[in-house]
Amino acid sequence: MDIRLLGQVEVWAGTHGLDTGPPQRRVTLAALALDAGRLVLTETLIERIWGERPPAQPRAAIHAHIATIRRLLEAAHAADAEQPPVTLVHRGNGYVLRADLEQVDLLRFRSLVGAARRRPDVERSALLGEALELWRGPALADLAGEWPARMRDGWGLERLDAAVDWARTALRLGDHASTISRVRALLDDYPVAEPLAAVLMQALARAGRLSEVFDCYATLRQRLAEQFGVDPGPELQQLYQAALRGDLDEAIPHRDLDEATPPGAPDLAALAAAPRERAVPAQLPADVRGFSGRDDEIDQLDRILDTAEQQVTSVVVAVSGTAGVGKTALAVRWAHRVADRFPDGQLFVNLRGFASGGLLGPAEAVRGFLDALGVLPDRIPPDLHAQAALYRTLLAQKRVLVVLDNARDADHVRPLLPGTATAMAVVTSRRQLTGLIATDGAHPLTVDLLSTRDATRLLTRRLGPDRIAAEPAAAQRVIGACARLPLALAVAAARADETGFPLGAIADELEQADQRLDVLDTGDPASRVRAVFSWSYKALPSSAARLFRLLGVHPGPDVSASAAASLAAIPAPRARILLADLTRAHMVTEHSPGRYALHDLLRVYASEQAHAEESDTERSAAEHRMLDHYLYAAHAMDQALDPHRDTLVLDPCRPGVTIDAPADSARARAWFEAERPAILAALRHAVEAGAHARTWSMAWALATFFDRQGHWHDLVATQRAALQAARRLPDGSRQEAYAHRYLGRAFTRLGDYGQAERHLRGALSVYADLGDAVGQAHTHRGLSWAAEGAGRLSDALRNSERALELFRDADHRAGQADSLNAVGWYRGLLGDHQGTLSCCGKALALLRELDDRYSQAATLDSLGYAHHHLGCFARAADCYQAAVNLLREAGDRHHEAEVLVHLGDSRLAGGAATAARTAWRAALKILLDLGHPGADDVSAKLRLLHDGAEARR
Repeated sequence: MDIRLLGQVEVWAGTHGLDTGPPQRRVTLAALALDAGRLVLTETLIERIWGERPPAQPRAAIHAHIATIRRLLEAAHAADAEQPPVTLVHRGNGYVLRADLEQVDLLRFRSLVGAARRRPDVERSALLGEALELWRGPALADLAGEWPARMRDGWGLERLDAAVDWARTALRLGDHASTISRVRALLDDYPVAEPLAAVLMQALARAGRLSEVFDCYATLRQRLAEQFGVDPGPELQQLYQAALRGDLDEAIPHRDLDEATPPGAPDLAALAAAPRERAVPAQLPADVRGFSGRDDEIDQLDRILDTAEQQVTSVVVAVSGTAGVGKTALAVRWAHRVADRFPDGQLFVNLRGFASGGLLGPAEAVRGFLDALGVLPDRIPPDLHAQAALYRTLLAQKRVLVVLDNARDADHVRPLLPGTATAMAVVTSRRQLTGLIATDGAHPLTVDLLSTRDATRLLTRRLGPDRIAAEPAAAQRVIGACARLPLALAVAAARADETGFPLGAIADELEQADQRLDVLDTGDPASRVRAVFSWSYKALPSSAARLFRLLGVHPGPDVSASAAASLAAIPAPRARILLADLTRAHMVTEHSPGRYALHDLLRVYASEQAHAEESDTERSAAEHRMLDHYLYAAHAMDQALDPHRDTLVLDPCRPGVTIDAPADSARARAWFEAERPAILAALRHAVEAGAHARTWSMAWALATFFDRQGHWHDLVATQRAALQAARRLPDGSRQEAYAHRYLGRAFTRLGDYGQAERHLRGALSVYADLGDAVGQAHTHRGLSWAAEGAGRLSDALRNSERALELFRDADHRAGQADSLNAVGWYRGLLGDHQGTLSCCGKALALLRELDDRYSQAATLDSLGYAHHHLGCFARAADCYQAAVNLLREAGDRHHEAEVLVHLGDSRLAGGAATAARTAWRAALKILLDLGHPGADDVSAKLRLLHDGAEARR
């Protein structure tokens, strides 16, 4: 009997496939087969099957699926009695699928790949080849939903890693024919995997099929240009040049490709070609105050690190333990201790695997890492496979520590694991990450309850030795009541410190709270922490207790004082005082200045109290005030970023809402960046609550920030939500058109011009039906950007001219100025530089009347381009310098660097080499800071300028 996941979900008895039933049953079977031999909790099954939206009685539905799957497995064994049976048994609060690992294709695949790691090439090739033969297409191909999609992405990366490893091994063995056939088939599934293309080019060359080498390179180059707007990386370019010279086989004839590009790190150098020296992330949270004990665990981590230098693959540590036991504190404390041994940076992410507001997916996490590593937004690929490959490429040969906190399971973190022996990853989870240990070679580290000695040391550090020495027996009673959990002890110590009560009185209160709650001994000490929370919560002043429980309504990872004030309908200064009270009580943590977070267990407890003590009406009012806070604040910040944007008419704000007011555009950008995770969570909450008008309006208010700061994946996600919300509004045609427009802009930025034009055509159709000339004009401008990106300059010019006509008819002056500049720009690109001067000169005059300084910079850049190409280099330089000054004022460093390069070009063309060098050096500094691939081009300009000066001496 075989259970197959690497393709469609199937059960086979010998040569016969059995009917596995409807999608939910197949998800249930896949969720159990993934962890064959291990307990899968019912809660885990519910999450894997239904995600955040389970039915009213999920356990009953699971019981029905389990019963049917048991009958299916019995039928399969009856049809294939020679094979060992696969059984499904109930154990505790979950189920175990008892199967031989060879009977689940995913587990067999991982076993074969693991066995191949340290084998000689002949055995390695055979094992990897056998593993790859198990794949019949994308994993879980017949299943929809969040969990199958996440598994499909993660397992697909494992397949790509194995495919690259097999291809390099086969090439070393001289098996050119097999390499060519299999790699070509794999490139159908991974069309932009540069390591596969590199191996194929060398295999074709060694087989004497040189013309096909050029075809392979040309095909990949076209795919990269269409999807990412980049050229192939340096390795492929080197191979191509060697092929042109006719010596490709000699260029890199027998080098160990594993050393050049580790498995799992596809060579996406074209996306990460800039020097990375300045992109050194330092993302560790603040060290833990009052940390005590854990000497054995820290020593174990030190030993793993000391031996890591002898490893040939990346080192992974899987830290597991019950909730509240101090896993994150241990990881953060140790990471700070050894940070100097990772000079290339430290990455940290809270994956929120068990948070009530939903987990952080691998795609969002890896995009955050790429941002921290300095990758510009337009260089981030759109799909998870390519993002993970780029991430691993950036970490190759670098000493980086990656801390992945609060993982749901092994598949949650696999795309985030580095693929280089120089990096180390520490993963924390409430679950035993046996998948990482078995198939990824992770070192297990179990964090148990504090020993009595360490628990005493923790209380001593927080309360002082004299107080513990005065009441040693009471101190031990406090420790016992807190189940030796660090989180509970911290709460109890905070209460003892705040009140000054004798420890005996504290112990009495804790024991009484435990008895009142009648906490059952479930075998999980964390279940008893609620008694400590209850005791501390009941001791809070009523106003602080109310704010605490309302924080359980908030869906985001953290909250500002203003957002907390809105939840409780109190003034912001009062909210700050209450948050300080909660911080002292250790019920919330101020993890960064002005931002407050709750531990997952405390968040659940706060939510329980909100449901117990607040009526449905009161909770609903708090949720509405929270949404209004983010909507109205985001709208105000958006107006600071772009005062000339069409205004949004909002319903009156609810009473009790605190709105942050921006002082200037810089503070507005800072607000958006700080609030981004929270406001995205609030928007998701609005979607789930069916608040369609709020959903659309929040997405609208976020669009300018996401566009200008390059958060284009967020722009796509929020505008898709806006589009769905608009379609559910009673009269949402105009809102639907807006969403289409911004989706068009986002896909243009991401280089997907086909998707961009489809959405823009959709917007144009709706605006035409509405008779909205201004909306049509904006959409034509969007179509011109998409056409320019696709290389169709004549179409770009026509759409900009149409936009100008419509803006003039509507007397929309800001739109006229923007379209005049666009018409002038495209005329210049098509060779009509006098036309550029005419149109852009009119645009600049109008923009000065409107005092739109940001748009003036773009128009001055266009004028500089025209003057330069007409040979008026001094005038060009004046335009470029004025643009630089305005962009510097606006804080747009990306475009400032671009214009500085143009300025240097004009200075040099005008004979001012020293001024050109100054401009290019300033541009280079910015580009290096940003990690922009254009830094190489500027460096080359400076080298040529230096070489020319040397030659003239």
